[in-house]
Amino acid sequence: MPHDSGSRVEYLTIQPVPESQRTGQVRHLFSFWFTVQIIPLAVVTGLLGPTIYKLDVKSTIIAVIVGSAIGAVFMALHSVQGSGLGVPQMIQARAQFGMYGSLLVIVVVIFAYIGWIVALMVLAQQTLCAVFTSLNTTAAVAISTLLTVATVVIGYQLILRLNRVMVLVSAVALVLTLVYTSSAALHHHPGSGAGGSFNWIGFLSMASVAGIWQLSYAPYVSDYSRYLPKSTSSRAAFWYTYAGTFFGAVGAMIVGALLVAGLGADAQLANLSSIMPGPVFVFVMLVFFFGAIDAGVINMYGSSLCTLTCIQAFKLTWSPKSSARNVVAAVIGIAVFVAAISLTDNFLAEYSNFISILMYLLIPWSVVNLIDYYMVKHGDYDPASFSDPRSGYGAFNVPAVLSYFLGFVIQIPFMSTAIYTGPVANRIGGIDTAWVVGTVASFFIYLGLIKLWQKRADALPVAVAAEVTP
Repeated sequence: MPHDSGSRVEYLTIQPVPESQRTGQVRHLFSFWFTVQIIPLAVVTGLLGPTIYKLDVKSTIIAVIVGSAIGAVFMALHSVQGSGLGVPQMIQARAQFGMYGSLLVIVVVIFAYIGWIVALMVLAQQTLCAVFTSLNTTAAVAISTLLTVATVVIGYQLILRLNRVMVLVSAVALVLTLVYTSSAALHHHPGSGAGGSFNWIGFLSMASVAGIWQLSYAPYVSDYSRYLPKSTSSRAAFWYTYAGTFFGAVGAMIVGALLVAGLGADAQLANLSSIMPGPVFVFVMLVFFFGAIDAGVINMYGSSLCTLTCIQAFKLTWSPKSSARNVVAAVIGIAVFVAAISLTDNFLAEYSNFISILMYLLIPWSVVNLIDYYMVKHGDYDPASFSDPRSGYGAFNVPAVLSYFLGFVIQIPFMSTAIYTGPVANRIGGIDTAWVVGTVASFFIYLGLIKLWQKRADALPVAVAAEVTP
């Protein structure tokens, strides 16, 4: 087992998982990713359709389904890589970007992780305070953060087991919430003010948000499939991951849309108490609370591994163990606690902007990673060489780094957020098409640069070619 002798604490961090320790069943990927989605932040994401994007409930639900269906494809394709390579997702970035070139992407991902954790701790605090009304905000955030850090300290096996236990409980809570919010929406609960309607700007924006919600798991999805045997079916890993993340996220986001239809301006999870019997409300709130902790755990676990990956790039002989991961997790926990208790009240608008910026930054990395894995290298990597800048992966892979940079820059004219709207987005009524442009551009730029670099390598003497081949 991947734990210290005589201890339940996971000792592996960014090292390749030995085949002898790669156990488990691929079907557990469904329960893991379904449970991770039953969280208050997913519900808040569903709220964005009727509130921020001014859509009606039906249009919001369709946009959520479309966006989730597309985004989950990218997410599940990344999941397949875990059992194939046996390493965390972001250390694999060294194979595409090089030892030091990958740091650009990894630092972006670390900030994304921390942003998610802060949002999750804010919502965990709100659900906890809804049940224990005498609890103050600071204490609730402290409890949430401590539970998150404590779980990360134990590591992978505890995270996996908690998700297996939670899957049925989460499913029951989701069904109950859907039933009560649907009933409130159908009976036009007093205060209902969901007066939005279909509009292309809102629909495409909501679909984009649902898609990036799925893509946001890509930087760490294979962290939880890396302990599966190398012989695991790629097709099975893809579909179990896809089904779990799609159905969980869509269900939770639909709850958010229905909340607006049933409660109008009072559409908050805490106000479910007005449409649910007391015991049902307490049960649902506690499930959402532990769901937020669960999601916070996988984000903190991933950000800890990413931080260790950055440090190890400058200490090549260092092989970080659990103590290093736990120190990093504690530091991140302190930073998250401070940020969560100082977050402004304008949460929905800030969260919407955060999602958009995250989308612009993650898309070029995801495209480069998937092209390299499935079309260029065909999954043929040497994980043991990921920590050696003198290996074939090198220090900087110019095609990947340049593709990432250009893939982001090309999106700028097409961006549409509250902070900035590009000239092209302005001309087409504020519709955000940056993610489409970024995906297509990154695809062709990386393929083109890889072919160019390969031709350059073929034209050089063998000894020199080995140094320039990505």
